[in-house]
Amino acid sequence: MKRGWRYLAIGCVVVSATLSNAAPPEQSLVPVARPSTAPVLAFVSPLPSAKTRPTLRPISPQVLAVAARPSDLPLLGPDSSLMPYLRPKALEQEALFKKRKLRKTSVCGDIAIQGKPVGNVPGRIKACGIQDAVQITSVSGVALSRPSTMDCGTAIALNKWVDKTVKPTFKRRGPVAELQIAAHYACRTRNNQKGARISEHGKGRAIDISGFKMADGEVVTVLSGWRKNPSKRQLTKVWRGACGPFGTVLGPNADRYHRDHFHLDTARHRRGPYCR
Repeated sequence: MKRGWRYLAIGCVVVSATLSNAAPPEQSLVPVARPSTAPVLAFVSPLPSAKTRPTLRPISPQVLAVAARPSDLPLLGPDSSLMPYLRPKALEQEALFKKRKLRKTSVCGDIAIQGKPVGNVPGRIKACGIQDAVQITSVSGVALSRPSTMDCGTAIALNKWVDKTVKPTFKRRGPVAELQIAAHYACRTRNNQKGARISEHGKGRAIDISGFKMADGEVVTVLSGWRKNPSKRQLTKVWRGACGPFGTVLGPNADRYHRDHFHLDTARHRRGPYCR
C-alpha cells in the first residue's frame, strides 16, 4: 500500500510540473471587442431655398371617387372599396342646420335641454315662486309629456339623470322616448296638507315622474311596474340612479302619497341626498 501511494504522489508531481512549465497562450483569453461595422450617419440640413413655398396637397382619391360616381347609385356605402365615401354637402348642411336650431331653443346653457325661458314666476304665497324659470320640453333627446316649469338647477339634474341612468336602463326595451310628468311647478304645501311647509314644487325645484314611454308606444308606469319583473328591476335602477343628481328622491316605498310616481327635487340636506 505504501508503494502505491508513493507512485500516486510521484504522478501528481509530474503532472503539476508539466502544467507549471507549460508555455503561456499566445493571446489573452479575454475576448476582443467586435469592431464597429455600422456606418456613421451624419445629418446634413439642406440649405433653405431662396424661394421656399408650400405645394398644394393633391386631390384625395375620395374626392375623385365622389366626382366620378354615378348620381343614381345609393349613398349608403361603397360598391367595392372599404373606404367610405365623403358625406354629401347637403347632409352636412342639414346636420348643421338642425344643430343651430336646437341651440336656439336650448336653455340653461346646454343644447341637450330644450325649452324656453319664462323669467320670474311669482307665487300666490310668499314662499312660492321661481327666479329665472324655464319651461322644459325635452332633456337629452327625451320628450316630456307636457311642458314643465322649473329652475335651471332642476333642469340640469333632470337632464343628467335621463342621460346617465334612464336611457341606458331602458336601452334594450326602448329606447325611451318620453317621460310621463305627474307634476311640476305648483304653489302648494307638501302633499297638499294644510299647515305643512311649502313643497319644493312651489319653488320650482321638483318634478314628479309617473312613467316612461318607449319608442314603440309601450308605457312603463310606476304604479303597475314597481311590483312586477322586469319593470320592477328597471324602475328600481332609475329610482336609485336619481339619488345624487337630486337631493330628495321618493318612490312607492316612501309613503302612500308616492305610490304611483317618483318625486325628484334638488333640495340639499346636511347629511346628503335623502332617498326613500
